[in-house]
Order: sequence, then C-alpha cells, then structure tokens
Amino acid sequence: MTVALVIAALSAIGGLAALTLYTRRLRAEVGRHRTALTRSVERLEHMEQAFQRFAPLDIVEQFAQGANASEPNHRRVTIMFADLKGFTPLSERIPPAAMVEMLNGYFRAMNGALVAHHGHLSRLMGDGLMALFGAIEHNPWQTADAVKAALAMRAALANYNDELERRGMARLEFGVGIHTGDVVAGVMGSDRFMEFTVIGDPVNIAARVEALTRVHQVDILVTEEVMKTLDPRFIARPMPPAAVKGKSEPIATFAIEAFKSPHPGPLPQAGEEEQIRSPRPAKRGEG
Repeated sequence: MTVALVIAALSAIGGLAALTLYTRRLRAEVGRHRTALTRSVERLEHMEQAFQRFAPLDIVEQFAQGANASEPNHRRVTIMFADLKGFTPLSERIPPAAMVEMLNGYFRAMNGALVAHHGHLSRLMGDGLMALFGAIEHNPWQTADAVKAALAMRAALANYNDELERRGMARLEFGVGIHTGDVVAGVMGSDRFMEFTVIGDPVNIAARVEALTRVHQVDILVTEEVMKTLDPRFIARPMPPAAVKGKSEPIATFAIEAFKSPHPGPLPQAGEEEQIRSPRPAKRGEG
C-alpha cells in the first residue's frame, strides 16, 4: 500500500512537473507570437505611413481594408496648379543640397495650407505641384476651399520667404491656377508604380491658367467657372481674356486678391471655416 502511494505521488509529481514545463513553454510560445504580432503591427503602421507619402490617407485605408479603391469614377473636382516663378535660373546658382532643402521647406508650407482647407497634394513636378479638392469625397464647397487654400499658401509663402531671407537665401514667388470641372478620378499606373490622380480637360485648363499668372503678372488666378461659384466675400479682379494652347476661345480669368471674412484675423482653418460656410443642404427626411 505504501509503495503504491509512493508510486502514485511520484506520478502526480511527474505530471505536475510536466504540466509546469508545458505551461512555461506555452507562455514562451505566446510571448514569441505576441512579439511577432507587435512587430507585424508596427511594420504595417510604418508601411501605411510610407504609403501616405504617395497617396491620400483615405485611399490607403481603403486599400488596407480590401476596398476597390482603384475603380475610377466620374466626379466634379477642383484642380489647382502651383509653380515657382524664376526658380530654374535660381537653382543653377545654389548648391544642390541647398536647392533641395529650399524646395522641401516650400512644399511643407504649401501642403500644410492645402490640408487645412480640405485639399490634398496629388503630384509634385519639379518646383511645381498639383492639388485636388473634392476628388476623394463629395465636397460641395470645393471651389471655395481651393481659393482659401491658395490664399493660405500666399500667406505661408510670405512667412517662408522671411525665413529664407534670415538665412541669406533668395525669396520665392509663385503662380497658382485654379479650375473646376468633371474628370475621371482613380488610382492609375502600372503594377510597379501607381498614384491617385485625375484626368480630363479641366486638368489641362488649370495648368494653362497657372501659366497665365505670368502673362497677367498676378499670383492667383481662377477661371470664370470657379468665380461663378464663389460668394461676394472673395475679392477678385477680372483679367482680360487670353488665348491658351489647345483652346479655340480665349479664357476669362479672375485675380484673387483677398477673402473678406466676417471674422478678423487669418483665414479660418479646417473646422473653423464650417461656421462661415453656407448651411449644408438638408438630408432627406430633415426639415
């Protein structure tokens, strides 16, 4: 009886030891999986942050969720082109590193103004950029947002020029052209390189209008199609109609001078500007 008890006790102890060893191994295995999972999440977050440098966040999130974000569609979009005037000869007089640093600072300042007014930077082209409003989601105030963004870019460039001047560098000058119209929007490209962009005649017109800023010697120009959608708080001067490449009729443009906000101070930022917009259209069932 005593031997049987001893054997049973030893078996129980052995089983307990085995269970303890298994538990320790299981905990170690769980720990390794948890570490691997944490690293995978960190890698995914890093990849998402990297992709945001090449596509809007909304598009990146749609791809991450498996949505068919690449399906093109027709929509009303406001297109902005901005280009630095006289930058090519300036770039030939400064070291490459200084030129890149100057451009990066400029693009950071411009992108901040765009994002603050519901736009996104679609493409960089040397010292120029293309920005879109209303391309990703419906925005009934896209033209006003684009013009406010241009005015904010003007202010941001003035501040950046002060910084450049303090560093002993040349001041920059830009031209901005804005047009609105129906385009095809979507993710386009090859299997190795893709980007979210828009195509259509309105894109070409916006680029031509930006070029007219040199003809009219102004910094912000909008087309008549844009001007017709703006309220009287936008102060603008009509420019003489001008012929542009690819168009049989001259294009009428307006030079934007200011936005006469009922709230004194700088242009309202995202969120604040909703308070001074026209009321949103009522949804079905409201009112």
